[in-house]
Amino acid sequence: MPTFETTAHFKRDFKALKPEERKRFEDVIRKKFVPDVELGQFRPGLRVKPVQGISLPQGARPVMEMTWAPDGRATWQYGDEVRPGVTHILWRRVGGHDIFVPGPA
Repeated sequence: MPTFETTAHFKRDFKALKPEERKRFEDVIRKKFVPDVELGQFRPGLRVKPVQGISLPQGARPVMEMTWAPDGRATWQYGDEVRPGVTHILWRRVGGHDIFVPGPA
């Protein structure tokens, strides 16, 4: 199972979700995202792709986005391994399409 960390912005976003949105996000992570990370390939329904239009330092890992509901998006990056051989995920933002305005963070 991958290890996770969250940004302060993600924590604020997550807290602002309605209880049913939090549950749906957690269910998608547990039942779809985690198995796909372990498999090394994401199912089409998660619509995982790099976030467009952001500048990162040279050599930085791309910021990725995924869909967890019709208007549910989350952004994340692969991070440095915390445990050897185990994928690490840094969750950056979670919410609706508005997490991309004025731009990803």
